[in-house]
Amino acid sequence: MSHAEDHEGTRRDFLYYATGGAGVIATGAAVWPLVNQMNPSADVRALSSIRVDVSEVEPGTQLTVKWLGKPVFIRRRTEEEISAARDVELSDLPDQGAENANIAADADASDENRALDETGEWLVMMGVCTHLGCVPLGDAGDFGGWFCPCHGSHYDTAGRIRKGPAPTNLPVPTAEFVDETTIKLG
Repeated sequence: MSHAEDHEGTRRDFLYYATGGAGVIATGAAVWPLVNQMNPSADVRALSSIRVDVSEVEPGTQLTVKWLGKPVFIRRRTEEEISAARDVELSDLPDQGAENANIAADADASDENRALDETGEWLVMMGVCTHLGCVPLGDAGDFGGWFCPCHGSHYDTAGRIRKGPAPTNLPVPTAEFVDETTIKLG
């Protein structure tokens, strides 16, 4: 083999690698916009978590905020509401799961597993009926919690379904206190 033939083989290899590399870069440049369009937009990312000031919420009242396009009920419960919720036997509940994104998925629906804080004073729930997506009314229904007038679902003071067609309890979203008067959703 002469020196010229060995040099040609090296040049040919270089051209193959350069062409292949250019093809990979061109493919990546063509595919990236298609993949990038599937990422959430800036307005959606901005709403993925919000902070809510609850300093003005008095015991026995609730605040409704919009998060991710849905209402969220933030209720500061009275001692009577907490007692009523904690006196319920789990066997009386149609849905015995906590439906709480903050704890284990297999946790039971006891009031302690539904409340945001250890005292049970704060309750945070998605304000969407689990039957057909209506918005229940607060301080209503047979159990003193929420009532969905569309199809007659009754929720108790812990947001657990007690009567009606709704299959599950009102879900508790990811939430935490960041200080004494601010709750972070998401």
